[in-house]
Amino acid sequence: MDHRFRQQRLQSKLKHSGLDALLITYLPNVRYLCGFTGSAAALLISERRSVFLTDGRYTAQARAEVQASRLIITRKASLLAVAEWLRENARRFGVHGKWTLGIEAEHLTVADRERLAKSLPASVCLRVLPPWIENARMLKDADELKHIRAAVLLGSQLFGVVLKSIRPGVRESEIAAELEYAARKAGAESMSFETIIASGPRSALPHGRASTAPISSRGFVVCDFGVILAGYCSDMTRTVHVGRPTTEARRIYEAVREAQQAAVAAVTPGVSLGEVDGTARKVLKRNGLGRYFTHSTGHGVGLEIHEAPRIAAGQTEVLKPGMVITIEPGVYIPGKCGLRIEDMVVVTDRGCEVLTPTSKEMVAI
Repeated sequence: MDHRFRQQRLQSKLKHSGLDALLITYLPNVRYLCGFTGSAAALLISERRSVFLTDGRYTAQARAEVQASRLIITRKASLLAVAEWLRENARRFGVHGKWTLGIEAEHLTVADRERLAKSLPASVCLRVLPPWIENARMLKDADELKHIRAAVLLGSQLFGVVLKSIRPGVRESEIAAELEYAARKAGAESMSFETIIASGPRSALPHGRASTAPISSRGFVVCDFGVILAGYCSDMTRTVHVGRPTTEARRIYEAVREAQQAAVAAVTPGVSLGEVDGTARKVLKRNGLGRYFTHSTGHGVGLEIHEAPRIAAGQTEVLKPGMVITIEPGVYIPGKCGLRIEDMVVVTDRGCEVLTPTSKEMVAI
């Protein structure tokens, strides 16, 4: 990962922004900019300086991981350590007199912001940092795509474990446990999110996390899961049917599959995220199922399982090469059934590449 380039790209935005320096405290952004994977850190960036602060628990880890930043080990909590260091080193950091510090307001509590403001000199003004880092993270570089591909491939290989585990009467949580054990054995750092295994009427819950409920003797089972490798997430959903599917079940499944494939086909540079969402909805509406599609069509995936961009109605952001997103329309009929089909795709210069290799044909168990 070229962390120095990422920081330089951020520093280039400071000159005409009205900001003199940035305080990065959101850990996924810290990792993106300097490589640190621990749970307590802050990154200070001015136009010409970059300083990383963490506490003594992470001395060895920070020395091994942190790139393109001066390393400071402190004895205080990150925000207090930042304020103390700035009081003593502002001029060396390249700021003096009255100056403005950009903060990640969406990731600071009100209490932390007040604590930081009280600890800094009165000459320092706090201002909300624009979403520069989140916007940069939307476009994956070659190293990131390599890690994402590996995570997607591992996740898709685990679907076979799920198919072998699903049987009437087996608890949803048992299937999730088999899947997660296999993921760890295969080298996953962890799951991307709490595994969703939802059977029968529970399949109508879009986020029906695996429960102690037994798999129904007949009906859909939604299987939504992902793994993390080298810090990067994967995400996939397949829906299988236990028992012989009814004509109606097949009709609903094929409508969702058609909507998913149409939305994937719409993924092209320059197309708005709202247009992709609308493509999936149009198919489901035509099949009389539009009102049962109750969430957005997809989201970005990378260091976090849900990150920018969001593929939803009204989103005017356009697709760009390097974006990695999910396409996951679904239908959820309360008290009856639900299903979802989800792939991860990367936007290319001429369209997109589907990263998830798993078949979307209906599977009956």
